Amino acid sequence: MDPVIIVGAGPVGLTLALALARQEVPSVVLDEGPGKDEQRLARTVVLREDTAALVERLTGLPLSAAGFHWAGWRSMRRKQVMREIGFDAKGSTGPGSAGSPGETGDDEELAPPLHLAQHTLSAALREAIAHERLIKLAVNSRLDSVEQETSGVTAHTRGSNGTWWRGSYLVGCDGPRSTVRKLQDIRFPGRTAVERHAVAALRTELPWPGEALLHRMPPWRTSGPSAGEVTARPLADDVWRLDWLLPPGKDLVTPDLLVTRIRETLAGWSGGPTPPYELLDTGVHTVHHRLARRWRSGRVFLAGDAAHLLGALGTQGLDEGLRDADNLAWKLAVAWHHGPHEALLDSYQVERRAVVAARLRAADQALPLLRGGGGLRAYVPGSARGHDVMLTDGHLGRGPLGRPGTYADSPLAPRPSESETPVGTAPGAPVVDVRVTAEDGTFVPLRDRLGRGVLLVVLIAPGTGVWERKHWVTAGIMPRLAAAVTALPHPAELLVAESYPGAAAHSVLLVRPDGHLVTALSGVRPADLYAAAEAALGGPARVTAEAEREARAENAVRTG
Repeated sequence: MDPVIIVGAGPVGLTLALALARQEVPSVVLDEGPGKDEQRLARTVVLREDTAALVERLTGLPLSAAGFHWAGWRSMRRKQVMREIGFDAKGSTGPGSAGSPGETGDDEELAPPLHLAQHTLSAALREAIAHERLIKLAVNSRLDSVEQETSGVTAHTRGSNGTWWRGSYLVGCDGPRSTVRKLQDIRFPGRTAVERHAVAALRTELPWPGEALLHRMPPWRTSGPSAGEVTARPLADDVWRLDWLLPPGKDLVTPDLLVTRIRETLAGWSGGPTPPYELLDTGVHTVHHRLARRWRSGRVFLAGDAAHLLGALGTQGLDEGLRDADNLAWKLAVAWHHGPHEALLDSYQVERRAVVAARLRAADQALPLLRGGGGLRAYVPGSARGHDVMLTDGHLGRGPLGRPGTYADSPLAPRPSESETPVGTAPGAPVVDVRVTAEDGTFVPLRDRLGRGVLLVVLIAPGTGVWERKHWVTAGIMPRLAAAVTALPHPAELLVAESYPGAAAHSVLLVRPDGHLVTALSGVRPADLYAAAEAALGGPARVTAEAEREARAENAVRTG
């Protein structure tokens, strides 16, 4: 079969190509540029735990060495510290870290965000692609036409490498001005210039080393338009990215004004004269909110900024773009290897568009409260603290503004079953990264087994971690479960975990290749496991004759 054509060589397109290659699907990446990314320290990305793990799994490179994990988070309003959160090595918040000093908070456990320059991320992805035989990177290739047929897609590029390309599917990862989206006549409604920020990357020392800061309504006087909000986020090598929220309008940010703003801000935080600093890069970041009407048109798909734009209130649009790639890759791999799975491919738009739409709605509802400019709301008791919570959620990737989406209403969800059992993860939500025993007897994080195109079946069996696999692999329910996994309608890997949050012993979890929970069953239920796997692939919830016989035998024992 022909390769998948990926238009755009940004982080989302490169991630999708690697994700497909890990599932033995070839691709051609059409890069309209020369194959190198401009080095801009004022253009950075903040990756949450799941997306950072995705990139590390695909590249095999420790991104932590190239980026910077925040040691903590603090937010201030005028001169008051509103909230302090410390991250420990395991990624949980420190005791008593939330709220004002000495105040107990209810912050959920979360890993420290990873902050790095976007060109560093792209370089890591390109390095991995250079060693991948299933990926062809075509530079200086600008798309100008797409034709679809029943059996595939044909794309034409102009430029020095102008040619016709034949593919099985085509994915537009070509950014906000997507040519793919325009060629498919897909509308892209939304709001323009929701927020504007003046940005500076500089090397200096701040009073809170390694901690990110959100400072609202700083008390010092400023030159030019008032900066009602300043964000400082650390990078590696004592570099900081500073963002000043600009008032609505199109006021020009001149170099002199930005340097004055830098000096005033650093002096205000230091409580004295401006400390030494080295200015490395500057820019203006404008946030738009848009959502494509359709993310699929036959064999053509949209992902990343071509499908959606978001980023107000500290949220990260790239996070959602990487999740698009993770969701779409395994579905394209199933269709590429096993033939048309239209319901499965349709589910990409249903799942991902719903999650991003909910994120945009949450931001649009919060914006009038946070950026409304005073009024009676400013005098409501507790309003400042509530605003701080919303902004913290956006920056740290939690709550309605930032938490990874749950595919609760997915068309891939299986029908309700009496054998379902509740666990700490809701169906459709990302699974917790627990330690599991793989089929070869090694102990690995569950997240390391994702993205290989297979379903994961996880048995919760307390005590198995202290014994070698050979002692329990043929005991108890393991042989029956292994037989049920072998009979599933799609390749699957059987894993064993000593525990899982909220799961009783002998619970069986079915997990999609992108790490989202399909269902949790109480014990070995071959028929229900098969039905859930079939539903996760977009097919009808039907069972094999062998699974039906097993189910009848179990029912006979129960009623016996």
